[in-house]
Amino acid sequence: MASTLDEALQRSNLSQSNQMEMLTFRLSDNQLYGINVFKIIEIIECPRRLDLIPNSHPAVKGVVDFRGKAVTVIDLSQAVGLPSSDFRGELAYIIICEYNRTLTAFIIRTPDTLLTRSWTDIHKQEGIRSLSLVAIAYADGGEAIMLLDIEAILATVVGIERDLSHLAMNKVAGAGSGLHVLVVDDSRTAIMLLQSVLEKMGFTCTALLSADKALEYLEKEHSKVALVISDIEMPGMDGFTFTRTLRDHDEYKHFKVILHSSMSNPSNQLKARQSGADTFVAKFDPTVLSEEIVRLLESDNE
Repeated sequence: MASTLDEALQRSNLSQSNQMEMLTFRLSDNQLYGINVFKIIEIIECPRRLDLIPNSHPAVKGVVDFRGKAVTVIDLSQAVGLPSSDFRGELAYIIICEYNRTLTAFIIRTPDTLLTRSWTDIHKQEGIRSLSLVAIAYADGGEAIMLLDIEAILATVVGIERDLSHLAMNKVAGAGSGLHVLVVDDSRTAIMLLQSVLEKMGFTCTALLSADKALEYLEKEHSKVALVISDIEMPGMDGFTFTRTLRDHDEYKHFKVILHSSMSNPSNQLKARQSGADTFVAKFDPTVLSEEIVRLLESDNE
């Protein structure tokens, strides 16, 4: 029991020290890839038979029963443009993950190891325009670890809700008129989705791919910012550290800050508040996000 508690506390403390723990694994190209451990529910052997889903994306191989729930199974190799996994003929594994409040299963060739890395050691590759690659880290032996943009993959393979409900649209239209939002997210797909919602609400916005670039922007433009919406997982500086940095700065500490992440575990709401954020919103529900933005703006006027 003690060792289990110690491990849980150690992992929780990573969010306070700009670090992440990742599981590394290999796909059909034998390249090393990584995923945040906090998103993983379980790793199991991939069944040779899966229940097919008609008219689905080619990378969707079916569904698997996981603790009484039907979970969509995606061949991660095929989803990023690699040769598909031969999970029916060879041993393969499934990583059960929670993204955007939904369980998804990803087929991988084999899990590798657990690594802890500072976000400062995880690098955004500005010259690489791949929609599925978000950053690169390095294993202890120097091998590159590719960190995938799972949000972009899910948007392509299974789709993500993009539109506000009609009721929400009536409530939030024009709420952002005359106000400017700073969006910080390393996923171009997430930025596109956020900008769509914010523009419908009447905001103007600046979108940047890292917290470091956001701080550089604020040095010159902080007076125009009314609201900051930031991802949590980002190369260089994570969203928790970014928020604490804002709260420690006299000219930035008044900003309304929303941490907006696919790490939808309930514990992240507590961690967000501990870092100084006004609220945490799980990705990606445009209606919930828009209503939370309005709530924050109205509380500022009370």
